Amino acid sequence: MKVLLTGGTGYIGSHTAVELINTGKDIAIVDSLINSNEDVVERIKQITGKEPKFYKTDILDKEAIDKIFAENEIDAVIHFAGLKAVGESVEKPLEYYYNNIMGTLTLLDVMRKHNCKKIVFSSSATVYGDPGVPRLVETMGRRTPTNPYGATKAMIEKILEDLYISDNSWKITILRYFNPIGAHESGLLGDNPNGIPNNLMPYIQKVAIGELEKLHVFGDDYETKDGTGVRDYIHVVDLAKGHILALEKLLSADGGVEKYNLGTGCGYSVLELVKTFEKVNNIKIPYVIDERRPGDIAACYADASKAEAELGWKATKTLEDMCRDSWRYIQMNK
Repeated sequence: MKVLLTGGTGYIGSHTAVELINTGKDIAIVDSLINSNEDVVERIKQITGKEPKFYKTDILDKEAIDKIFAENEIDAVIHFAGLKAVGESVEKPLEYYYNNIMGTLTLLDVMRKHNCKKIVFSSSATVYGDPGVPRLVETMGRRTPTNPYGATKAMIEKILEDLYISDNSWKITILRYFNPIGAHESGLLGDNPNGIPNNLMPYIQKVAIGELEKLHVFGDDYETKDGTGVRDYIHVVDLAKGHILALEKLLSADGGVEKYNLGTGCGYSVLELVKTFEKVNNIKIPYVIDERRPGDIAACYADASKAEAELGWKATKTLEDMCRDSWRYIQMNK
């Protein structure tokens, strides 16, 4: 079978590509390279021994996406492509709504045309909004997200649900990520965005390597153990393996829409992550406390028991693993 990965040279997409190839899947990747580099394709080949077919294309380009489906017998899609930074989405809401939602609509329309009706969607815990409790479970349903990025994920989830209502031959799995960090143990794949990062670990990495002077911690007055925001950090390789199990279950299903949280179930504060990074890598991370960032909430972490029960998936890597692998990657690629 052949699986198309949209955004497949990105951080999570590239790690998932490796796991798919390692389980014998034939894959094709489409990516605009807005937030990634084409050399990732070669790195995937270095790790797996197989070079995936790659298309430099934006999923907003309907004609180009249609051609990809015409050239390949695509059995299923894992949809990662999209703008992904919470803070940036507050500053650029129109770009986020247009890119993420219109791109998905274009993809789904082409999939329907080619009778490819199996999709795993890369969603986010941001669809829970601010529910007032830290532990998040799928039965809570969606609430009003606190930022445009989260709103695009919630809207796409609703689009997928409505699509299934209109045609119950679709098989749809929605994976709600918590906070992916870490890198492949080879040091060949990881997260290294351009400019000043919007996410915490890449920011820490750039401070550690000397590209940035200090880390800006957004808020220390939340009702948490040390006043800084608490999140569920998950190793990107654990997350990628969750996609493999989700896809396998999807292919054997009769149809429907399923949602799964993918997280460790543990909450760590910003400062806990900083101190763990310092400890395991023997390096100091200078930081300053700034005002809260618009769109952030105090604390959230996953209840991932549904993924364990139905997919047989559970995160296995520790926060120390995440910090160690992140630093190895940035040192090897500085």
